[in-house]
Amino acid sequence: MRTVVLVGTLLVAAPAMAAAQEKQVIRLPGSLEGLPFSTAVRVGNVIYLSGQVGVPSGSRELVAGGVGPETRQTLENIRRVLEHAGSSLDRVVKCTVFLADIADYQAMNEVYRTFFPKDPPARSTVAGSGLALGARVEIECIALAG
Repeated sequence: MRTVVLVGTLLVAAPAMAAAQEKQVIRLPGSLEGLPFSTAVRVGNVIYLSGQVGVPSGSRELVAGGVGPETRQTLENIRRVLEHAGSSLDRVVKCTVFLADIADYQAMNEVYRTFFPKDPPARSTVAGSGLALGARVEIECIALAG
């Protein structure tokens, strides 16, 4: 009898749970149009940010100065997206950092640690080539809403 009640309860609750987990696309005012991806997507209490690079809002030009200034602008962009989505840097649980050259690891890290001075999120860092717009660094994050 308990199994039947539990299954019945799940069948009744499933549509409500699914509706609460629907995908919400997050776009910032002034975002560039025509890109084949969303700035961020929220599902339930989790916000998934697309990779950000070191360009000022509404621009396609990287900030000057190399990986340090690009990292700072990238993380400022992430902060702005999170705040627009109802979250903050202290709610970030995971970041993935993409570097054009692993030799930039130290310079990126010096700036990165200033944005996450206490209890930093989990992180992976990989190096490759061909980042968007010729960037030296790109960072994507997963954060909790609230």
